[in-house]
Amino acid sequence: MGDGHWDLLVSDAGVSAMHMTTTRLGTVVMFDGTYFGTSKLPLGHSRCHDRATDVALPRDCWAHSIEYDPAANSVRPLTILTDTLCSSGAFLPNGTLIQTGGFQDGEKGLRLFHPCLGSACDWNEVSSPPSQLSEKRWYSTNQVLPDHRVIVVGGTTAFTYEFVPKPSGSEGSFRLPFLIETNDPIVENNLYPFLHLCPDGSLYVFANKDSILFDYNRGTVIRKFPPIPEGPRNYPSSGASVMLPLSAANGFTRMEVLICGGARDGAAKAARGAKDLWLALNSCGRMEITSPNPHWIVEKMPIPRVMGDMILLPDGNVLIINGAQNGVAGWELGSDPCPFPLLYQPESIDKASRFLKLAASKTLRMYHSTANLMTDARVLIGGSNPHEKYTFEGPNVKFPTELSLEAFSPPYLDPSNAFLRPDIMSVPTEPISYGASFTVEFRLPGKSGKLVEFNLYAPSFTTHSNSMNQRLVKLTSSVPVEVGGGYKSIVVAPPRPAIAPPGYYMLFVVNGGVPSVARWVRFLNGLG
Repeated sequence: MGDGHWDLLVSDAGVSAMHMTTTRLGTVVMFDGTYFGTSKLPLGHSRCHDRATDVALPRDCWAHSIEYDPAANSVRPLTILTDTLCSSGAFLPNGTLIQTGGFQDGEKGLRLFHPCLGSACDWNEVSSPPSQLSEKRWYSTNQVLPDHRVIVVGGTTAFTYEFVPKPSGSEGSFRLPFLIETNDPIVENNLYPFLHLCPDGSLYVFANKDSILFDYNRGTVIRKFPPIPEGPRNYPSSGASVMLPLSAANGFTRMEVLICGGARDGAAKAARGAKDLWLALNSCGRMEITSPNPHWIVEKMPIPRVMGDMILLPDGNVLIINGAQNGVAGWELGSDPCPFPLLYQPESIDKASRFLKLAASKTLRMYHSTANLMTDARVLIGGSNPHEKYTFEGPNVKFPTELSLEAFSPPYLDPSNAFLRPDIMSVPTEPISYGASFTVEFRLPGKSGKLVEFNLYAPSFTTHSNSMNQRLVKLTSSVPVEVGGGYKSIVVAPPRPAIAPPGYYMLFVVNGGVPSVARWVRFLNGLG
């Protein structure tokens, strides 16, 4: 099967990719923050702008955001007007990226990016209340909801949640005492909480070592879960989390979360104080949220990892990539990078064989690195800046700021699997209703002997080891029938928005574990 393959795409993108997400056009938007000062990519004189409240760049002529086009293998600069350092984001049902919070003048900021063909589109900043955030949000998390809203949870000293876009000028934020309960003095350990939308529409919230099932409409806790063993998992003790694939095979009734890596109790305090970088956790916790008796099952990774990223792959496996073996998240607080990714196979019966060690990258990425799934089923890797400013050289600079972009091809893209790779010929171009049947036409170079799968993927907004809104949904379908030199299957859409919130999804045809290049489909409910 192979152990994967690395390709250098862009040696110098000009901006370090602290945040990353894939748009419905297949392009990838990335950005860091204005706090770092000048980047390596100028905006051009006509796009310079004054920012009197920014201590680093009162007059800014530099790009802090880029759009990467995989088809052309090119980047173009985008203009950010307020500081997006350590912020959050999600996609609205129309494919617009809504981006929230940040630092300095961006802490209540709300920004919109409407993907378009060509180079006309750029960031649009909401500059004043009531449309901005109600509270300062730095290190918060977003989750798309079934009713077209996005919930924004937490942040530094923000023990609340709120919704965007704002339905009216009067709606503010709502208290969430769980965030107070999980806040460790000084080091916090509950920033960038993990959020996963459950099949019944409730919200799973994980912070520090604890988690709850939350009714965000009533502001009530439905259920409390046992703490995860061994240590904290949220920033700065940054582990990573995914919701494992939802499947039509069980009626979308089974929901599991997987949380891997993190740091031991006391590690953040030791790192920030004496610069003592403790060994990270090598454990993963897996729990079935929908079980009558939910409990954590602990599995061990081959090596410890903190500040890693977890990406759901189209075949249902999980890629664990980037990060360090010692320390915590923060400037100069990590060491011993993890050069090789891991493949976690959740459906493997033998727990000992669930982790596969894959090919190592020559580029070391730790704090402020990111990963995102692209439509061609490769994973785009960028970022890594463990310094307060862009820093490329110096006597004590072991891990310079990284501006390159790489693509990792998982084992399913090994050349030996080329004869299995499907090619999608057509999908619906109009929005698909929930529960409706729709036709997918595709080619199969060779059959695997296994059933062909049709899997939806919601692209993540990735930053600080948190892949927000990411989900993989396995649909039910008819047996493929031959037609016109290819095959046709009737596929059934998710039954309700809680399974797959309204918006755009990558649709992969998977043949014997080998995915096609994705085509985009859109799901809408009666709300438009």
